[in-house]
Amino acid sequence: MTNKSETPIRLTSFSHGGGCGCKIAPGVLSEILKKSTGFPVPAALMVGIETSDDAAVYKLNDEQALIATTDFFMPIVDDPYDFGRIAATNAISDVYAMGGTPIMALALVGMPINQLPLDVIGKVIQGGESICAEAGIPIAGGHTIDSVEPIYGLVVLGLIHPSKVKRNADAKVGDKLILGKPLGVGILSAALKKQALDDAGYASMILNTTKLNKPGQALSAMHGVNAMTDVTGFGLLGHLLEVCRGAGVGAQLKMSQIPLLPQVQQLAEAGYITGASARNWAAYGHDVQLGGITSVQQALLSDPQTSGGLLVSCDPAAVPAVLELFRNGDFLEAAVIGDIVAGTSTVKVIL
Repeated sequence: MTNKSETPIRLTSFSHGGGCGCKIAPGVLSEILKKSTGFPVPAALMVGIETSDDAAVYKLNDEQALIATTDFFMPIVDDPYDFGRIAATNAISDVYAMGGTPIMALALVGMPINQLPLDVIGKVIQGGESICAEAGIPIAGGHTIDSVEPIYGLVVLGLIHPSKVKRNADAKVGDKLILGKPLGVGILSAALKKQALDDAGYASMILNTTKLNKPGQALSAMHGVNAMTDVTGFGLLGHLLEVCRGAGVGAQLKMSQIPLLPQVQQLAEAGYITGASARNWAAYGHDVQLGGITSVQQALLSDPQTSGGLLVSCDPAAVPAVLELFRNGDFLEAAVIGDIVAGTSTVKVIL
Protein backbone atom coordinates (compact mmCIF):
# COMPACT_ATOMS: atom_id res chain seq x y z
CA MET A 1 0.00 0.00 0.00
CA THR A 2 1.26 3.48 -0.75
CA ASN A 3 0.67 6.99 0.50
CA LYS A 4 0.60 9.48 -2.34
CA SER A 5 2.89 12.29 -1.19
CA GLU A 6 5.52 14.39 -2.88
CA THR A 7 7.36 14.88 0.42
CA PRO A 8 8.54 12.55 3.20
CA ILE A 9 6.84 14.87 5.67
CA ARG A 10 3.43 13.49 6.63
CA LEU A 11 1.16 16.52 7.09
CA THR A 12 -1.47 14.37 8.82
CA SER A 13 1.04 13.54 11.57
CA PHE A 14 0.91 17.17 12.75
CA SER A 15 -2.84 17.19 13.40
CA HIS A 16 -5.14 15.43 15.84
CA GLY A 17 -7.90 15.31 13.21
CA GLY A 18 -8.30 15.92 9.52
CA GLY A 19 -10.62 17.66 7.10
CA CYS A 20 -14.22 18.17 8.16
CA GLY A 21 -13.71 15.48 10.78
CA CYS A 22 -12.08 18.31 12.78
CA LYS A 23 -15.48 19.90 13.37
CA ILE A 24 -16.70 20.21 16.93
CA ALA A 25 -19.26 17.42 17.43
CA PRO A 26 -22.83 18.62 16.75
CA GLY A 27 -23.98 17.91 20.31
CA VAL A 28 -21.11 19.90 21.83
CA LEU A 29 -21.63 22.73 19.33
CA SER A 30 -25.31 22.89 20.24
CA GLU A 31 -24.44 23.27 23.92
CA ILE A 32 -21.95 26.04 23.15
CA LEU A 33 -24.43 27.99 21.04
CA LYS A 34 -27.17 27.65 23.66
CA LYS A 35 -25.10 29.90 25.90
CA SER A 36 -24.65 32.58 23.25
CA THR A 37 -26.43 35.83 23.95
CA GLY A 38 -29.00 37.20 21.54
CA PHE A 39 -28.24 40.13 19.29
CA PRO A 40 -30.23 42.41 16.97
CA VAL A 41 -30.77 40.91 13.51
CA PRO A 42 -31.06 43.43 10.66
CA ALA A 43 -33.95 42.99 8.25
CA ALA A 44 -31.49 42.66 5.37
CA LEU A 45 -29.97 39.49 6.85
CA MET A 46 -31.82 36.86 4.82
CA VAL A 47 -29.98 33.84 6.26
CA GLY A 48 -28.17 33.73 9.59
CA ILE A 49 -27.46 31.03 12.18
CA GLU A 50 -31.05 30.09 12.92
CA THR A 51 -31.19 26.91 10.78
CA SER A 52 -27.47 26.03 10.70
CA ASP A 53 -27.35 26.87 7.00
CA ASP A 54 -24.20 26.75 4.88
CA ALA A 55 -23.55 30.49 4.66
CA ALA A 56 -24.87 33.88 5.73
CA VAL A 57 -26.83 35.85 3.14
CA TYR A 58 -27.28 39.64 3.29
CA LYS A 59 -29.60 41.48 0.90
CA LEU A 60 -27.79 44.39 -0.73
CA ASN A 61 -30.62 45.57 -2.99
CA ASP A 62 -33.53 44.19 -5.01
CA GLU A 63 -31.17 42.47 -7.47
CA GLN A 64 -28.24 41.31 -5.33
CA ALA A 65 -27.59 39.50 -2.08
CA LEU A 66 -24.15 38.86 -0.63
CA ILE A 67 -23.20 35.33 0.47
CA ALA A 68 -20.45 35.05 3.08
CA THR A 69 -18.88 31.88 4.46
CA THR A 70 -15.64 30.53 5.90
CA ASP A 71 -14.19 27.06 6.30
CA PHE A 72 -10.77 25.78 7.33
CA PHE A 73 -9.30 22.62 8.79
CA MET A 74 -6.22 20.50 9.40
CA PRO A 75 -4.73 18.13 6.78
CA ILE A 76 -6.79 15.22 5.53
CA VAL A 77 -3.93 14.10 3.24
CA ASP A 78 -0.13 14.31 3.34
CA ASP A 79 0.42 15.88 -0.07
CA PRO A 80 0.48 19.67 0.58
CA TYR A 81 -0.81 20.65 -2.86
CA ASP A 82 -3.75 18.23 -2.56
CA PHE A 83 -4.47 19.50 0.97
CA GLY A 84 -4.76 23.06 -0.37
CA ARG A 85 -7.01 21.96 -3.22
CA ILE A 86 -9.35 20.02 -0.95
CA ALA A 87 -9.65 22.80 1.63
CA ALA A 88 -10.40 25.41 -1.03
CA THR A 89 -13.00 23.23 -2.79
CA ASN A 90 -14.70 22.60 0.54
CA ALA A 91 -14.85 26.30 1.44
CA ILE A 92 -16.20 27.43 -1.93
CA SER A 93 -18.89 24.73 -1.80
CA ASP A 94 -20.90 26.67 0.77
CA VAL A 95 -21.55 29.45 -1.76
CA TYR A 96 -22.71 26.89 -4.34
CA ALA A 97 -24.91 25.25 -1.69
CA MET A 98 -26.79 28.53 -1.30
CA GLY A 99 -27.18 28.67 -5.09
CA GLY A 100 -24.73 31.52 -5.52
CA THR A 101 -21.76 32.50 -7.65
CA PRO A 102 -18.45 32.97 -5.81
CA ILE A 103 -16.69 36.29 -6.48
CA MET A 104 -13.55 36.27 -4.31
CA ALA A 105 -11.78 34.58 -1.43
CA LEU A 106 -9.47 35.39 1.47
CA ALA A 107 -6.93 32.79 2.60
CA LEU A 108 -6.67 31.59 6.20
CA VAL A 109 -3.27 30.03 6.90
CA GLY A 110 -1.88 28.67 10.15
CA MET A 111 1.36 26.70 9.95
CA PRO A 112 4.07 25.37 12.33
CA ILE A 113 6.74 27.54 10.73
CA ASN A 114 9.66 25.94 12.55
CA GLN A 115 8.63 22.40 11.60
CA LEU A 116 7.43 22.62 8.00
CA PRO A 117 9.72 23.68 5.12
CA LEU A 118 8.57 26.87 3.44
CA ASP A 119 8.19 25.10 0.09
CA VAL A 120 5.68 22.68 1.68
CA ILE A 121 3.65 25.61 3.01
CA GLY A 122 3.89 27.24 -0.40
CA LYS A 123 2.44 24.14 -2.07
CA VAL A 124 -0.59 24.22 0.25
CA ILE A 125 -1.28 27.80 -0.78
CA GLN A 126 -0.68 27.01 -4.47
CA GLY A 127 -3.17 24.15 -4.26
CA GLY A 128 -5.82 26.52 -2.93
CA GLU A 129 -5.02 29.06 -5.63
CA SER A 130 -5.48 26.42 -8.35
CA ILE A 131 -9.03 25.66 -7.20
CA CYS A 132 -9.90 29.35 -6.90
CA ALA A 133 -8.69 29.80 -10.48
CA GLU A 134 -10.95 26.92 -11.54
CA ALA A 135 -13.86 28.64 -9.78
CA GLY A 136 -12.95 31.90 -11.53
CA ILE A 137 -12.21 33.90 -8.39
CA PRO A 138 -9.15 35.68 -6.98
CA ILE A 139 -7.63 35.21 -3.55
CA ALA A 140 -7.74 38.88 -2.65
CA GLY A 141 -6.05 38.74 0.73
CA GLY A 142 -6.08 36.75 3.94
CA HIS A 143 -4.37 36.18 7.26
CA THR A 144 -1.49 33.98 8.41
CA ILE A 145 -0.37 32.79 11.85
CA ASP A 146 2.30 30.52 13.30
CA SER A 147 0.35 27.61 14.79
CA VAL A 148 1.04 24.22 16.34
CA GLU A 149 -0.98 22.34 13.70
CA PRO A 150 -1.23 23.05 9.95
CA ILE A 151 -4.47 24.85 9.12
CA TYR A 152 -5.69 26.09 5.76
CA GLY A 153 -8.99 27.37 4.41
CA LEU A 154 -10.81 30.31 2.89
CA VAL A 155 -13.30 33.04 3.54
CA VAL A 156 -15.48 33.06 0.40
CA LEU A 157 -17.87 35.74 -0.79
CA GLY A 158 -20.52 35.25 -3.45
CA LEU A 159 -23.51 36.91 -5.07
CA ILE A 160 -27.04 35.75 -5.83
CA HIS A 161 -30.41 37.26 -6.71
CA PRO A 162 -32.42 37.48 -3.46
CA SER A 163 -35.27 35.46 -4.96
CA LYS A 164 -32.98 32.55 -5.86
CA VAL A 165 -31.39 31.86 -2.48
CA LYS A 166 -31.67 28.14 -1.63
CA ARG A 167 -31.87 27.68 2.12
CA ASN A 168 -31.61 24.31 3.84
CA ALA A 169 -34.94 24.93 5.58
CA ASP A 170 -37.43 25.04 2.69
CA ALA A 171 -37.92 21.34 1.95
CA LYS A 172 -41.52 20.26 1.30
CA VAL A 173 -43.35 17.04 2.07
CA GLY A 174 -43.31 14.92 -1.08
CA ASP A 175 -39.91 16.18 -2.25
CA LYS A 176 -37.30 13.77 -3.53
CA LEU A 177 -33.79 13.88 -2.07
CA ILE A 178 -30.86 13.85 -4.49
CA LEU A 179 -27.21 13.46 -3.45
CA GLY A 180 -24.58 14.85 -5.82
CA LYS A 181 -21.44 12.98 -4.68
CA PRO A 182 -20.88 9.48 -3.26
CA LEU A 183 -20.13 9.03 0.45
CA GLY A 184 -17.05 7.64 2.14
CA VAL A 185 -14.38 10.36 2.36
CA GLY A 186 -13.99 9.91 6.12
CA ILE A 187 -13.49 6.15 5.69
CA LEU A 188 -10.84 6.68 3.02
CA SER A 189 -9.06 9.31 5.09
CA ALA A 190 -8.98 6.94 8.09
CA ALA A 191 -7.40 4.26 5.91
CA LEU A 192 -4.93 6.78 4.46
CA LYS A 193 -3.78 7.89 7.90
CA LYS A 194 -3.01 4.23 8.75
CA GLN A 195 -1.28 3.76 5.36
CA ALA A 196 -3.88 1.23 4.22
CA LEU A 197 -5.21 3.10 1.17
CA ASP A 198 -3.91 2.11 -2.26
CA ASP A 199 -3.25 4.42 -5.20
CA ALA A 200 -6.67 3.83 -6.77
CA GLY A 201 -8.44 4.62 -3.51
CA TYR A 202 -6.40 7.78 -3.05
CA ALA A 203 -7.16 8.89 -6.61
CA SER A 204 -10.92 8.46 -6.14
CA MET A 205 -10.75 10.37 -2.85
CA ILE A 206 -8.89 13.30 -4.44
CA LEU A 207 -11.21 13.38 -7.46
CA ASN A 208 -14.25 13.52 -5.18
CA THR A 209 -12.93 16.15 -2.77
CA THR A 210 -11.58 18.53 -5.42
CA LYS A 211 -14.68 18.57 -7.63
CA LEU A 212 -16.37 21.96 -7.29
CA ASN A 213 -20.13 21.83 -6.63
CA LYS A 214 -20.81 24.20 -9.53
CA PRO A 215 -24.26 22.71 -10.34
CA GLY A 216 -25.53 24.66 -7.32
CA GLN A 217 -25.46 27.85 -9.39
CA ALA A 218 -27.92 26.50 -11.97
CA LEU A 219 -30.02 24.63 -9.38
CA SER A 220 -30.87 27.95 -7.73
CA ALA A 221 -32.79 29.01 -10.82
CA MET A 222 -34.45 25.65 -11.49
CA HIS A 223 -38.18 25.34 -10.94
CA GLY A 224 -39.07 22.77 -8.30
CA VAL A 225 -35.78 22.89 -6.38
CA ASN A 226 -36.91 23.82 -2.88
CA ALA A 227 -33.95 23.36 -0.55
CA MET A 228 -30.24 22.67 -0.77
CA THR A 229 -27.23 22.07 1.45
CA ASP A 230 -23.90 20.29 1.19
CA VAL A 231 -22.85 17.21 3.13
CA THR A 232 -19.72 17.82 5.19
CA GLY A 233 -18.49 17.15 8.70
CA PHE A 234 -21.75 16.02 10.33
CA GLY A 235 -22.28 13.31 7.72
CA LEU A 236 -25.31 12.69 5.52
CA LEU A 237 -27.62 12.10 8.47
CA GLY A 238 -26.48 15.18 10.35
CA HIS A 239 -26.98 17.59 7.48
CA LEU A 240 -30.27 15.98 6.46
CA LEU A 241 -31.51 16.40 10.02
CA GLU A 242 -30.70 20.11 9.76
CA VAL A 243 -32.92 20.22 6.66
CA CYS A 244 -35.70 18.41 8.50
CA ARG A 245 -35.50 20.58 11.62
CA GLY A 246 -35.50 23.79 9.62
CA ALA A 247 -38.57 22.79 7.61
CA GLY A 248 -40.40 20.88 10.36
CA VAL A 249 -40.54 17.69 8.30
CA GLY A 250 -39.17 14.15 8.32
CA ALA A 251 -37.19 12.17 5.78
CA GLN A 252 -36.79 8.59 4.64
CA LEU A 253 -33.56 7.30 3.10
CA LYS A 254 -33.03 4.11 1.09
CA MET A 255 -29.64 2.68 1.97
CA SER A 256 -29.42 0.68 -1.26
CA GLN A 257 -29.68 3.86 -3.34
CA ILE A 258 -26.96 5.86 -1.57
CA PRO A 259 -23.80 5.97 -3.73
CA LEU A 260 -20.47 5.09 -2.10
CA LEU A 261 -16.91 5.72 -3.23
CA PRO A 262 -14.93 2.67 -4.41
CA GLN A 263 -13.46 0.50 -1.62
CA VAL A 264 -15.43 2.30 1.09
CA GLN A 265 -17.70 -0.60 2.00
CA GLN A 266 -14.77 -3.00 2.35
CA LEU A 267 -12.62 -0.56 4.31
CA ALA A 268 -15.48 0.25 6.69
CA GLU A 269 -16.05 -3.45 7.30
CA ALA A 270 -12.31 -3.77 8.03
CA GLY A 271 -12.65 -1.17 10.79
CA TYR A 272 -11.38 2.01 9.11
CA ILE A 273 -13.98 4.29 10.68
CA THR A 274 -13.32 7.76 12.09
CA GLY A 275 -13.92 8.82 15.68
CA ALA A 276 -15.94 11.74 14.29
CA SER A 277 -18.49 9.27 12.90
CA ALA A 278 -19.18 7.94 16.40
CA ARG A 279 -19.35 11.48 17.84
CA ASN A 280 -21.83 12.46 15.14
CA TRP A 281 -24.04 9.46 15.90
CA ALA A 282 -23.93 10.15 19.63
CA ALA A 283 -25.20 13.66 18.97
CA TYR A 284 -28.16 12.86 16.72
CA GLY A 285 -28.74 9.10 16.67
CA HIS A 286 -31.83 9.51 18.87
CA ASP A 287 -33.53 11.25 15.92
CA VAL A 288 -32.80 8.42 13.47
CA GLN A 289 -34.76 5.18 13.00
CA LEU A 290 -32.78 2.32 11.48
CA GLY A 291 -34.68 -0.42 9.68
CA GLY A 292 -32.38 -3.43 9.39
CA ILE A 293 -29.27 -1.27 8.98
CA THR A 294 -25.94 -2.72 10.10
CA SER A 295 -23.47 -0.90 12.36
CA VAL A 296 -21.17 -0.43 9.38
CA GLN A 297 -23.96 1.17 7.33
CA GLN A 298 -24.76 3.39 10.30
CA ALA A 299 -21.12 4.51 10.35
CA LEU A 300 -21.29 5.29 6.61
CA LEU A 301 -24.33 7.51 7.15
CA SER A 302 -22.63 9.52 9.91
CA ASP A 303 -19.21 9.49 8.22
CA PRO A 304 -17.79 13.05 8.05
CA GLN A 305 -17.53 14.16 4.44
CA THR A 306 -14.80 16.62 3.58
CA SER A 307 -15.87 18.59 0.50
CA GLY A 308 -18.94 16.40 0.10
CA GLY A 309 -21.78 16.61 -2.37
CA LEU A 310 -24.84 18.79 -2.65
CA LEU A 311 -28.03 17.44 -1.08
CA VAL A 312 -31.05 18.68 -3.02
CA SER A 313 -34.71 18.55 -1.99
CA CYS A 314 -36.91 18.95 -5.04
CA ASP A 315 -40.35 18.33 -6.45
CA PRO A 316 -40.62 14.87 -8.09
CA ALA A 317 -41.28 16.50 -11.46
CA ALA A 318 -37.92 18.26 -11.26
CA VAL A 319 -35.89 15.07 -10.68
CA PRO A 320 -35.00 14.35 -14.34
CA ALA A 321 -33.76 17.90 -14.89
CA VAL A 322 -31.76 17.93 -11.64
CA LEU A 323 -30.09 14.61 -12.45
CA GLU A 324 -29.32 15.75 -15.99
CA LEU A 325 -27.72 18.93 -14.65
CA PHE A 326 -25.52 16.91 -12.29
CA ARG A 327 -24.48 14.43 -14.95
CA ASN A 328 -23.71 17.13 -17.50
CA GLY A 329 -21.38 18.56 -14.86
CA ASP A 330 -19.58 15.20 -14.53
CA PHE A 331 -21.33 14.22 -11.31
CA LEU A 332 -22.12 10.83 -12.77
CA GLU A 333 -23.02 9.13 -9.48
CA ALA A 334 -25.69 11.67 -8.45
CA ALA A 335 -28.73 9.70 -7.32
CA VAL A 336 -32.17 9.90 -5.75
CA ILE A 337 -31.64 8.59 -2.21
CA GLY A 338 -34.94 9.20 -0.43
CA ASP A 339 -37.96 11.38 0.25
CA ILE A 340 -39.15 14.22 2.46
CA VAL A 341 -42.13 12.98 4.47
CA ALA A 342 -44.51 14.32 7.06
CA GLY A 343 -42.91 14.08 10.47
CA THR A 344 -41.18 15.85 13.31
CA SER A 345 -37.53 16.34 12.41
CA THR A 346 -36.58 12.68 12.27
CA VAL A 347 -34.99 10.46 9.62
CA LYS A 348 -35.86 6.84 8.92
CA VAL A 349 -33.39 4.68 7.02
CA ILE A 350 -34.58 1.53 5.24
CA LEU A 351 -32.71 -0.99 3.12
